[in-house]
Amino acid sequence: METMAARIADLYDLGEGPWTVRPVARGALGQIWKLSGRGCSWAVKEMLFGCDEGQVLVESGLRTAAERRGVASPRLLSNRHGAFVSQPAPGPEGSWVKVYEWIDGARPDTSDPEILSWCGRTLAVLHTAGTGTGGAGTGGAPDPWYEECPGEADWARLLAEVRRHGMPWSDALGRFVETSAKELARHVTPSGAGDVVTSHLDLQPQNVLVGATGPVLLDWDNAGPVSAGRELAQAVYAWSGGNDFDAERARRVVRSYRDAGGGPVVRGLESFSTLFATALNYVRVQAECAIDPTATREQREFASGQVVACLGRLPELSAVSRLARALETVR
Repeated sequence: METMAARIADLYDLGEGPWTVRPVARGALGQIWKLSGRGCSWAVKEMLFGCDEGQVLVESGLRTAAERRGVASPRLLSNRHGAFVSQPAPGPEGSWVKVYEWIDGARPDTSDPEILSWCGRTLAVLHTAGTGTGGAGTGGAPDPWYEECPGEADWARLLAEVRRHGMPWSDALGRFVETSAKELARHVTPSGAGDVVTSHLDLQPQNVLVGATGPVLLDWDNAGPVSAGRELAQAVYAWSGGNDFDAERARRVVRSYRDAGGGPVVRGLESFSTLFATALNYVRVQAECAIDPTATREQREFASGQVVACLGRLPELSAVSRLARALETVR
């Protein structure tokens, strides 16, 4: 990676080295490296599964529109050619990278009322910034990732392959397929076009750092169209404690969202359709990657660990039903 670091520094006009680089985090889509030199540091995101350049433009547009409205986020650098994504090593094996301003900070305390209020306000600002005229809205329908989920036949085929490969979590996946997958899938439905906005799509506590000037929103890789009400419900679930949610924390997020101009409200299990769809789809793609012979060993091992972790923290229908009832009076 040291050679790659020098290429990146040159491509982004960061100056002469020496440069040091070290891994700091691994997510579902990429590896984060800290590039340091000349008294400065940058976050380099290596996209492990390719890159959609059009999506990066959506990310940049939304981030800029949200920044104008007060949402802090790491600056996305453009290279010397004006592009926000680069392939420092040309060819089919070369990874795509994005370079960001480095941000120091701590993880947010999700029991802090001010942090919860920030979450609600920020989501409202994102939805305003991502609404059609005057914002970063791009039109179009939400990606099927947020609207659809695997059917029983899809799960059966995947489970057969997982068992054929002898994965140690195949029995756990089988129990999931026979129980939770069926229950959650019944509540995954297409959204209407009425409240579709361009938004962040991953506003979770792990994507926020609290620095000296307040919270900073990271990881805009998924930015795109989504039902505003469904993204609100997903964020409330994440920030109020998941299956072990705190009702007052959940209500605070929604009240702050509404007070900041957010339009949609959470109405029943239908509002949590995106939460269910993304949970189901994430298990599927990680299980597929874990047995994919074209993936690297590191990618397969990461995916296998993700399957085990996700099967232990999936949304529980009974808990989400209670959360929906707790939010019925917030308007």
